Amino acid sequence: MAKLSIDLVTPERRVVAVQADEAIVPGARGLFGVRPGHTPFLSLVDPGVLTLREGSIAQQFFVAGGFVEVSNDKILVLADQAEPVTAIDIDASKRRLLAAQEHLKILSAEDARFHIETATVRRETARMAAATRR
Repeated sequence: MAKLSIDLVTPERRVVAVQADEAIVPGARGLFGVRPGHTPFLSLVDPGVLTLREGSIAQQFFVAGGFVEVSNDKILVLADQAEPVTAIDIDASKRRLLAAQEHLKILSAEDARFHIETATVRRETARMAAATRR
């Protein structure tokens, strides 16, 4: 039976390179699944959980956004940040979330930092949600 070849990379490193039966990706328009023979495409990735299934075993990774390319049974996930869900430091994530929420209270929507802090809130909220799914 055909397998998917999956690479999950960040600007710093290759997080994982595996063969799998299925990938479930947090796309910009919601979760989508990819199996061997899938139509080639390119999509944005939203912060969330990337699930890789091999038989009955699933590996889960938090991805902080990025892009995914599907082509010829190969999936390349170019993530802004990525880590195994089991490695998430919930306390550090809470601290980053609270700090961003505090900064947002004093920023106007016209301030460039407003968008950075909004993205941080979104990312850390998704990271903590991923950690609670362990």
